[in-house]
Amino acid sequence: MGTENPSYRANDDGEPNNSAGMPIYGQIQSFEVTNVLIAVVRIFGGTKLGVGGLISAYKNTAQLTLEASKIIKKIIQEELTLTFEYAEMDTVMRFIKKNQLEIVSQGLHMNCEITIAVRRRELKRIRKELRALHKITILK
Repeated sequence: MGTENPSYRANDDGEPNNSAGMPIYGQIQSFEVTNVLIAVVRIFGGTKLGVGGLISAYKNTAQLTLEASKIIKKIIQEELTLTFEYAEMDTVMRFIKKNQLEIVSQGLHMNCEITIAVRRRELKRIRKELRALHKITILK
């Protein structure tokens, strides 16, 4: 779970140590997915499969499940609220278009307020460039 400081839990739930949870978790890591839960239920074959067979069964089941899943990629964004006078509207709109930013909300009056969504990895650069535009204030 999570992207900044990911945490995980792998459980063998009565199976031999590291024969179920860690092979499943290994597949989650190899597919580079986060915020996911995979639960595998074994009905038959523990004794006949042996530990190696169990590891293979859990790993392959997790792999097949992830391959058949629709993986949704989401861009992590932060919101910034900008305030400025109406005379700066053209400058702000050009900046937004140039950087392909998403407008979340806007209030256009004599003093304007626009909330934009910025990719987290670009946040420092966008803040720096906005600070260079002296007539624009970043509220958050």
